[in-house]
Amino acid sequence: MPEWFSSWWNGLTPLNQTFYGAAAFFSVFFLWQLVAALIGLGGDEVDVGEADVGDVDVGDVDEFEPGAEADAAEAVASFKLLSIRSIISFFTLFTWGGALYLNWGEPPSTAIGYSVLWGLAGMFSVALVFWGMRKLTKAGTSNLRTCIGKPGTVYLDIPEDEMGEVRVTVSGVISYVKARSADGKELEAGTPVRVVRRLGKTTIEVESVEEEEE
Repeated sequence: MPEWFSSWWNGLTPLNQTFYGAAAFFSVFFLWQLVAALIGLGGDEVDVGEADVGDVDVGDVDEFEPGAEADAAEAVASFKLLSIRSIISFFTLFTWGGALYLNWGEPPSTAIGYSVLWGLAGMFSVALVFWGMRKLTKAGTSNLRTCIGKPGTVYLDIPEDEMGEVRVTVSGVISYVKARSADGKELEAGTPVRVVRRLGKTTIEVESVEEEEE
């Protein structure tokens, strides 16, 4: 350990050392969440809007009923992920704020008070950013006709005669779209598929590529 760092660290109060240690810890999680969101591992990938029943073929309306439960589960999962990012952002700014204010000679009570404000600002800012991203995604709903005939992969299991979710390129963007199997058979996550047709503005019908190869 460099001598200058040891001298600096030993000159800090125990409380300030705690804040700096916690700040480094939460910064790692903050950066991981940021990278995960950028590369699409955070669960906030492109969503293709909300269902438009008026665009559904006659006889296909019943197929949307099983999807209601999936929509609710997806909404809860999205809320949890958003909460995790917000909490991490809060503690990242809170700990860095406390460490820096203490380092500048502020009393502990004042430093903690300011740090809480910085943490809350960071938490609401991150929540607002991801909420805005989802709104922009929905506002720019892609045309599912552009993915007809294209390959994709089952992302969430497609139960027999029910809806699941596939990962496919829509209008040049990798999207996660609700889908059902063309033959009504179950398709497990990871199964390569091809888009057969569009059922509505937010749903498609797919067929397994593996079955064709066989």
